[in-house]
Amino acid sequence: MTRKSVLGVFVPLLAILHFLLHVGLEIEGAAPDFLTLAVLLGARVSGMGLAGALGFLFGILEDAFSVLAFGANTLALTVVGILGARTRDLFVGDSLRFFFVYFFGGKLVRDVMYWIVAGETVREPFVAGVLVDGGLGALYVAALGTLMVFLLGGTRPIR
Repeated sequence: MTRKSVLGVFVPLLAILHFLLHVGLEIEGAAPDFLTLAVLLGARVSGMGLAGALGFLFGILEDAFSVLAFGANTLALTVVGILGARTRDLFVGDSLRFFFVYFFGGKLVRDVMYWIVAGETVREPFVAGVLVDGGLGALYVAALGTLMVFLLGGTRPIR
């Protein structure tokens, strides 16, 4: 898994797939959050500035379809991108267990950030919105992300 292939192929492909499933086919809850997965993958192979810009761009794109909580996805994905890039300096691990925890934690941070920033009229109660739906969504994203990293050979050093 090279840096160029992740940023040039897989991140845009995941973004297109996310919007195809969520906006085009209107599969909201059954489709995983591929934007968060794309930001986390991009953040793992890039620097903090590029990861933050990627999160900002994807957040703006997702917020374009949200009338009531405009800006909440932008802030959440930007923070996830910055924190995800920071993990490269803090954690050198490339094991599948690390990636599972990395994707799970990244998705959960995104859901918590969105819940904090979104208005009370938009968000669900904390237990239902973050702990239940967020936990299941994080498990879904972590399983898909770990499978993707495994299939792409991401446990080898990044070139």
